[in-house]
Amino acid sequence: MGQLLGKSAVITSAGHYMGPAIADLFEEQGAGVTRDAGELYPDTAITELFAAGVPDILVVNLAEPPRPATVNAITDADWDRLFDKLVHPLMRLVRAASGPMKARGSGKIIAITSAAPLRGIPRASAYCAARGAQNSFLRAAGLELAKANIQVNAIAQNYVRNDTYYPDSILDRDNFKLHVQQMVPTKRVTESRETAQLALYLAGPDSTHMVGQILPFAGGWTTSTG
Repeated sequence: MGQLLGKSAVITSAGHYMGPAIADLFEEQGAGVTRDAGELYPDTAITELFAAGVPDILVVNLAEPPRPATVNAITDADWDRLFDKLVHPLMRLVRAASGPMKARGSGKIIAITSAAPLRGIPRASAYCAARGAQNSFLRAAGLELAKANIQVNAIAQNYVRNDTYYPDSILDRDNFKLHVQQMVPTKRVTESRETAQLALYLAGPDSTHMVGQILPFAGGWTTSTG
């Protein structure tokens, strides 16, 4: 029997990053999945998204290329873009879902973030700042909402195959293979389904005691929660 049989789930930006893998697995496990294609999620779009009711499970899947630059060369446009795509939609979605979930007395919120701010990446300080803001918000929100039986957690990943950061086009490059051998203790990039399996556990009925966690999922590249 599917672990999510009878449950409803919304997955944001479902056509890219970790959306396809998570949506596929959740459907296999019996959930009724809404694959939403939004990205910026202004309040009007969120109202429409939740018009039929807030789901049992909300997966906030947001991604944006890191826009690398040295600290002295960060542009306001790149900084704003990263926060507009990663931080502000996350807050709006959690804000909108948390009230109805509290009234219902249950809910699961899982965000797919990044391990980058847990370790830091030179020339990616703006990206680390945005992803770090996500992680900090989720940690605090998770502690606040735990008393209402809402489990909020983040999968802070790196070195996972996906179309935004680790597409097939770079995985076979010799310089990238060398980088992985030197930097990642598992010496590989894992498949997106492994992230989906972790999300399934967090969304499932057996996960009731894990709240406000930023779970490093990066092949040992970092093990710190920041």
